[in-house]
Amino acid sequence: MDLNPAQIRKDLAYFGEFGKKGIGYDVAYLIEKIRQILNLDKQNPVVLVGAGNLGRALSNYNVYLSDQMKIVAVFDASPGKIGQTINNLQVKPMEDLIPTVRKLGVRIGIITVPASEAQNVANQFIEAGVEAILNFAPIIIKVPPEVRVHNADFTADLQSLAYYLVEKNTEA
Repeated sequence: MDLNPAQIRKDLAYFGEFGKKGIGYDVAYLIEKIRQILNLDKQNPVVLVGAGNLGRALSNYNVYLSDQMKIVAVFDASPGKIGQTINNLQVKPMEDLIPTVRKLGVRIGIITVPASEAQNVANQFIEAGVEAILNFAPIIIKVPPEVRVHNADFTADLQSLAYYLVEKNTEA
């Protein structure tokens, strides 16, 4: 990365004063403050709805997540998946979603269900108090303004990469 020190100082200043002019930064203090800014200084339990192939893959990825960000429960509507274990998490029925989210204080949810079920899952997340949703369903879900949604779209990401390759070749 070609980073300009002045720009980094300006970016950090957006969040407050961290250094002393002419002296620099207390690195340990700066690291702790950045962890706080990124909300990495607290536990952020995550729930996942959809124990199909993608849900299983994400649950298995759980071991690589930080200690502060872990999938703590997996849910599915399919009777055949309920009770199965994925990476030490037993798949729970959908009727347990709202009470579990509330009990564990979960604020982040992941949706890996078919498009036809995604809005229903989002509605249950909202009712339970989830404030941020990572949506892998191929549909735009409707949420109140105070709920943040990130739509993961593999097709759009691949198209973006393909465009990058075209641009890279035309610049050469």
